[in-house]
Amino acid sequence: MRRPLCALSVLFVLQACERKVPHSIVPEPVDVRPASGTYRLSAATGITLADPEDGELARVADVWAEPYRRGTGLPLPVGDASEGIHLAVDPGASEVGPEGYRLEVASSGISIVGSDHAGVFYGLQSLAQLLPPGLEPGDATVPAEGVAVDAVTVLDEPRFSYRGMHLDVARHFFDVEFVKRYIDLMARYKLNRFHWHLTEDQGWRIEIDAFPRLTEVGAWRDETHVGHGREPFRGDGRRHGGYYTKEEIREVVTYAADRHVMVIPEIEMPGHATAALASYPELACTDGPFEVARTWGVFEDIFCPYEETFDFLETVLDEVVELFPGEYVHVGGDETPTSRWEESDYVRGLMFRQGLNDVEQVHGWFLRRIANHLAERGKRVIGWDEILETSRSLPPNVTVMSWRGTVGGIEASRRGHDVVMTPTSHVYFDYYQSEDQEGEPLAIGGFLPLDTVYAFEPVPGPLRERDESRIIGAQANVWTEYMKTPDQVEYMVFPRMLALAEVVWTPRNGKNFRDFRRRLDWHLRRLDAMDVRYRPPEG
Repeated sequence: MRRPLCALSVLFVLQACERKVPHSIVPEPVDVRPASGTYRLSAATGITLADPEDGELARVADVWAEPYRRGTGLPLPVGDASEGIHLAVDPGASEVGPEGYRLEVASSGISIVGSDHAGVFYGLQSLAQLLPPGLEPGDATVPAEGVAVDAVTVLDEPRFSYRGMHLDVARHFFDVEFVKRYIDLMARYKLNRFHWHLTEDQGWRIEIDAFPRLTEVGAWRDETHVGHGREPFRGDGRRHGGYYTKEEIREVVTYAADRHVMVIPEIEMPGHATAALASYPELACTDGPFEVARTWGVFEDIFCPYEETFDFLETVLDEVVELFPGEYVHVGGDETPTSRWEESDYVRGLMFRQGLNDVEQVHGWFLRRIANHLAERGKRVIGWDEILETSRSLPPNVTVMSWRGTVGGIEASRRGHDVVMTPTSHVYFDYYQSEDQEGEPLAIGGFLPLDTVYAFEPVPGPLRERDESRIIGAQANVWTEYMKTPDQVEYMVFPRMLALAEVVWTPRNGKNFRDFRRRLDWHLRRLDAMDVRYRPPEG
């Protein structure tokens, strides 16, 4: 395991680790050292590249600069300039690891050196946070004399490689423009994994050429339950739905990649499949009939493990793989009632043929088969922590997402699996942000204030060092049963997402909630400038 920056034998870093200095950056960097003087960002400022032939570095510069060009009038040309922002990639830099950077602001200019292109991108995000909040894209105009940026040196790298946000677009559908905005806001705070929950009982949101009824039928429900799912059904009488074409998905994936965000699609199986069964009822163990679910909860009808079902799912996944170049595909595996399997003559015969003792083992066999199919196509499976209970022999490259507390993650790491921690106790952003729910938007329940998110520690205490290294990061989940609009999503996500960003980026001993709250005030003004809706933090 690579040693953290504060353990390196570099005098500069050792001195900096002994104290903190005021600044506005979120997440908290490993090291910030103020210097004397200022640099003035103005219309004369350009961006130079250490390697003008590095097209990816030029793209990093343009992605960062474009909002300022639109919203502030700063031209920020990329190319030759007498002064400005100098960008370089130095993979051999010993001071920082993957995705790390060194940012230096001096009166003569600004320099960002990244260990890779992602590091340069994140250095630019930190630079943006040193600018006045009003310079966020909007109606701001830079004065003729420019904007002063205090001299400083920042040395930084992430604690975890997986820094995730999830968005459920199946319960309520959100268009491409909002998805891109969501990704953009993630990237500004150095989050790098977008978990796109695309299929559910209430809607199928991804175009599949081989099975057009998935979007013709499965993408639409007749109406939606008003109020909590546990209450007697009362529909709103409004048809709801939508889906993403393959062209739109490619657009989102490219947009995310330009911001160093990997998009991870989730195709739920074997449960949470009602929308698919409404489209292709022959994939169920019973005759139905089925309709795209109008309310919430866990439904008894799931995919039946016929050979035809695997032909269907493997064909779907082959089309999914073509759209998403990242290493992961999420296959769900959670909340899978087995009553239909228990009643099925076919499943009983399958158990006999495969030597399976019970239907829980059928669940494990089902997911192993899917995982092996995806592995043959160069993909790694992620599944919710229920997959541990149904199989003692998951393929070693399966990553477990621990949501029912951290126990599943501890067990998965001890079995040799990579783990993403995402427990309901700390990172379920569909929970209320206030104990006093009056005046708050309807939510699923629970109470998750900002300080609880900030206090989250992804690596549980009882892990051995070998197992600790398998905790690759954490993720917040945004389930949208009760979030019908982009404004509602933003209100539930912000500012809690900023607390998560610090959890997954900043060294464990570098966090301080009081200082985070001080810096957060600056970022709330930044969110105001971007017209992001958020819930003002309490206290």
